[in-house]
Amino acid sequence: MIEMQAVDVEAGSPGSILRELFECALRAANPMHCVPDFLPDIPARGRVVVIGAGKASAAMAKAVEAEARQRGWLERVEGLVVTRYQHGVDCEKIEIVEASHPVPDIAGEIAARRILELVTELTAEDTLICLVSGGGSALLALPADGVSAEEKTALNRALLRSGAPIDRMNCVRKHISAIKGGRLAAAAYPARVVCLMISDVPFDDPSVIASGPTVPDPTTVHDALGILEHYKIDIPASVREMLEGEGGETPKPGDPIFAHVENIIVSKPSEMLAAVERHAVDIGLRVVSLGADLEGEARELGREHAQLAIQLRNERQDDQPIVILSGGETTVTVRGDGRGGRNAEYALGLAVELDGATGIHGLACDTDGIDGVEDNAGVIVDPDTLKRARKSQVSASGSLLRNDAYGFFAAIGSLVMTGPTRTNVNDFRAILIL
Repeated sequence: MIEMQAVDVEAGSPGSILRELFECALRAANPMHCVPDFLPDIPARGRVVVIGAGKASAAMAKAVEAEARQRGWLERVEGLVVTRYQHGVDCEKIEIVEASHPVPDIAGEIAARRILELVTELTAEDTLICLVSGGGSALLALPADGVSAEEKTALNRALLRSGAPIDRMNCVRKHISAIKGGRLAAAAYPARVVCLMISDVPFDDPSVIASGPTVPDPTTVHDALGILEHYKIDIPASVREMLEGEGGETPKPGDPIFAHVENIIVSKPSEMLAAVERHAVDIGLRVVSLGADLEGEARELGREHAQLAIQLRNERQDDQPIVILSGGETTVTVRGDGRGGRNAEYALGLAVELDGATGIHGLACDTDGIDGVEDNAGVIVDPDTLKRARKSQVSASGSLLRNDAYGFFAAIGSLVMTGPTRTNVNDFRAILIL
């Protein structure tokens, strides 16, 4: 995570204030803080198996081991967790495997198969602890029978480029998977299952987080087929056959396989945003919170927030600095050949609409430290953003047309780099009005 000291609003630079707020967001969602209190009591008999998937799952596993040591059952722990490349941490009893995200690879498929085999061995005396966070859908990449890994990967790429929101993407992913959409819980039956989740989805629906491997699935194969047709995605023959038949249906609410399953969200985007709000007030900012569940096309949301920021600046009755806070998960409909994630695209829409408006600065970052598939967490916008771009001969409107927000902000030195944060509670956005 990025490191910094508390900033005096009166003396601090706008960039340092925004970065401090982002660091506060990361601290609030640190697995070492949010996992231990939710771990279950462990019976004296039976195996204790820990499995997991997601960009925060390795750090969650480390938190489990630390708490298990305190409670005296670490020696009984075994298991396997799969996380994104470069997101692993050293664990004593739990094996950590790294794989590709957001496009799956063979390492993720092998890990998912091993996890499924491991949980299938469990009995009613055993306890399965699942650690799930955002990114788990791509990392638990085990296609259903009849669907090839190549077909599943191609479908995943198309979904990522379509502009579909995460709940619709994960609806499709569940129905072509051997492990998502409650199928992991089905494989573990009759063992006790406790799934700890870090939410990275708007409105914190457990069935959407990492495509809900231990959660009853309220969606159907017909829903999945309709989503693919709505976004005009080519459907491989094997996938269509599965979705038009009964083989792709997932376990539903009320199924007895979920009688011994407990799904617990240990950290939410709303809790992260609330922690930042409290800190912002403590350092002298007036907070305007738009909530942690915003969705929509990234560049359009950026434009809307720019208009709000200008309005608040113009209507302000005193000199107190204002910060507009928001979270959620926007989408990018990819039409160009450029680079950049949803936070950079949001920020470019923000910068274009602000058009150099004085006194307004913004930061948009993904709390996992990765904006889309790039190496930046996000970007910073200031009143000189477009001026510096013109000096660097970079066109803001042209970059938007090409979906090249990364290239735009890289050219003017405004990328925010944190490296892997090993948590994931979705996007964090702050607009500072001075």
